[in-house]
This record gives sequence, C-alpha cells and structure tokens, in this order.
Amino acid sequence: MQIDKAKINEIILKHGKNKEDVIAMLLDYQSKFRYIPRDVIYTISKEVGVPVVKLLGVATFYRGFSLIPVGKCPISVCMGTACYVLGAPRLLEAFSRELNIDPGKTTKDGNFSLHTINCPGCCGLAPVITVGDEVIGKVTLAKVPRLIEKYHKLIEKGEWKKEE
Repeated sequence: MQIDKAKINEIILKHGKNKEDVIAMLLDYQSKFRYIPRDVIYTISKEVGVPVVKLLGVATFYRGFSLIPVGKCPISVCMGTACYVLGAPRLLEAFSRELNIDPGKTTKDGNFSLHTINCPGCCGLAPVITVGDEVIGKVTLAKVPRLIEKYHKLIEKGEWKKEE
C-alpha cells in the first residue's frame, strides 16, 4: 500500500512538528489507515527530528499500534483466566477457522483481523471478545458464524463504524 504523503504531512503540520507529539502523530495516522507503514515512521523521523529507532520503539511497544495492515473489523478473543477456563481457546480456533486466518493475521479482503487480548476487564461476561471497540460477552461457539456474518454485512453496507 502506497502511503498518503499529503496526509502524513498534514498530520505532522497539525502537531507543529513537535517532538513531544510523535505519539499523537502515529495515533492520527493509525486511526485513519489502520496501521503505520515504515515509510510513515521514516517521514515523521525526518520531518520532526526524532530517531527512527525511537519511533519504532513506540510503535512496537504500544499494542494500539500496528506495523502491518489491520482489518476494518478487528476481532480480539480474550485469553484471560476466566475466558480461558470458559472456552476462549476453542473460540479462537472457531474464529480462525471461519475467517480462514491465523491469530495476528488479516483476511485477504482486508475486512477482518484476528487477535488475542489478555483481559478487557469484564470477567463476569466470560468468555469475551471485542469487535473494534465493542465488547461482547457470553460468546459461544454457535455464535461465531453469526457474529462474522453480522459484521460482514455491516462492512458491505458501509455501516461499520471503524470503516474510513
């Protein structure tokens, strides 16, 4: 994917080329394009004067950043203790099978990504998944195909809130 040089320059200028705002710059780009290509890191480094290694450190330290494309609809399965005990590994396998991707990957059409998370903090709803910012509790194996179908339809209609 070719980076949008005008957009990255707009983001850099919005923050006044301030070194203190590099995380905000990365967040702005990530929210618009769903990942941060290395060319963006190199551009920010050059324009703002922050070493590439520091920007890569930030982009790889914080889980909210991704250096590879993330699907329009990211699905995360909680692997915290309560969710794990109540079947999260089987849910992860079911999502992986239904989407035909391994955890950490994105579908070929760019619609879905599958990830694991440690705990979104709602153990009483275990097992839990997140779809974008939505938390869905009491997920069963039978619900997996219906959930994927639901979000696929929302993406097709252009109604998925994360779609740019």
